Amino acid sequence: MPAKTALKNLVATSPFAMEAYWLFNPRRHRNLGRYNLTHLATALPSAIEQARPFAGKASRGKSVFIFATLHYWIEQAAIIGVTLAGLGHRVTLAYLPYGDWRKEVAPFDLRRHALSTRDHLRPAERLIKIVNLLDVAPVVLAQSLQEDIRRVAEYDTMYTDQVEEIDPGSALYGLRLTRDLSAAQSALAYLKQNRPEVALIPNGTILELGAVYRVVKHLDIPVTTYEFNDQREQIWIAQNDEIMRQNTDQLWSDLGSIPLTDAQNERIRKFESARMGARLEGKAARLWQDVPAQGGDSIRTALGLDGRPVVLLATNVLGDSLTLGRNVFSSSMAEWITRTVQYFAGRKDAQLVIRVHPGERLTHGPSMMDVVQAALPEVPENIHVVKPLDKVNTYDLMDFTGLGLVFTTTTGLEMGLNGIPVIACGNTHYRNRGFTLDPKNYDEYFELLNSVLSDVSKYQLTDEQIELTWRYTYYFFFDYPRPFPWRLISFWDDIKTWPVGRVLSSEGLAEFGKTFAQMTGEKLSWK
Repeated sequence: MPAKTALKNLVATSPFAMEAYWLFNPRRHRNLGRYNLTHLATALPSAIEQARPFAGKASRGKSVFIFATLHYWIEQAAIIGVTLAGLGHRVTLAYLPYGDWRKEVAPFDLRRHALSTRDHLRPAERLIKIVNLLDVAPVVLAQSLQEDIRRVAEYDTMYTDQVEEIDPGSALYGLRLTRDLSAAQSALAYLKQNRPEVALIPNGTILELGAVYRVVKHLDIPVTTYEFNDQREQIWIAQNDEIMRQNTDQLWSDLGSIPLTDAQNERIRKFESARMGARLEGKAARLWQDVPAQGGDSIRTALGLDGRPVVLLATNVLGDSLTLGRNVFSSSMAEWITRTVQYFAGRKDAQLVIRVHPGERLTHGPSMMDVVQAALPEVPENIHVVKPLDKVNTYDLMDFTGLGLVFTTTTGLEMGLNGIPVIACGNTHYRNRGFTLDPKNYDEYFELLNSVLSDVSKYQLTDEQIELTWRYTYYFFFDYPRPFPWRLISFWDDIKTWPVGRVLSSEGLAEFGKTFAQMTGEKLSWK
């Protein structure tokens, strides 16, 4: 070990030496790599001053435990915590000062991150309690909880490498398991001694966020998890569940029997028209298609399709957190695709078009094209692959599709809107809602394929099923997200529009008050 590194490690493990280094270093908040809280340093004092008058007048709320790691989640959690304090809640913000989930952090650098976070969050102590979980002595985990944390580390590895199978001996898995176990041990120790009435955790599936979520569940503490979609001023929240599971049971129970109004149907038409036309709609922050729809004839000709029935298989991105743990009868999405293309290799009476997710252009993991190539070194003439970079609008493919195959992608909803029968093969949120075909095992899956391909017209959705699809799609896209002022990606712009004082005002509470109440334990309901 180089002498400089050894000296840094020695300083990091000596509290007095580290504190002295920090106190007398004028550049202490600089050169912290990816870990950067400078935005928070600017915004937090103002947020605190805006929240304090409201906190002084608010009725006594709940004890709320918020956990965050990585600087961007910590920044937003601090503002959320201050806002909840303004609503009268007694908030504890616990954090782990990691700047990167993929790489080991040297003890010296981790200690610097911790001290920088302490300094930046110190002004908030006038309203909320701040806890660095690195300073909490760990306790031993029960065997069942250890197994839960191992599963989190597996998800972390899948998410990071964008794969579905992991090597337990890999450095990445070892890093993630060590970090997740450490987070869980410290969180368990703290929460046993300081049990809150409700916990609030971003994501809740992966990284230390997933580990602490499982500790909270183990202790049977009510918990809310949250994430963000592609729309501004919206948030997804789930109570006592991982939000990335997108469990819409309560939504559908509350609203599923209510037909749409003409205005709601028109809103769906505009929404789908914008997605089809590669246009932004409403508060959308990204496009769903790269090119506008041109009609299916040119695409059909380009792919060399003939009059045989066409089946459209729409993939997800490997390792996407919306696919983790979503297997129904397959061991993985890749296995399902492998067995599907092998099936169609023997079905010359049908044509399979595989639409590889355009999001793969932004990924570094294996492609679904690799999966197809491994399954079929020589792709037969009846199987066609639309690559991630191909300028093809998925809606054009639907023009000539007789059957859709999906794992969890919302393309299954879009096909249903157009009357196309869809076999849902992953545990997607719209499975078993009355408008998809939902096999429970491979035998049922292949029997369904045989039945549909024998007479595709027989399986086209009925008017009632199409109406049900429209109803579900509306409620999922427009009611499932809750109003919320600050999207993570655009956080610092959003807080200029919705500063804490405005959020806590009568105007802000009329817009977002219900969401904050549900984030802190009021029953989530769409009635």
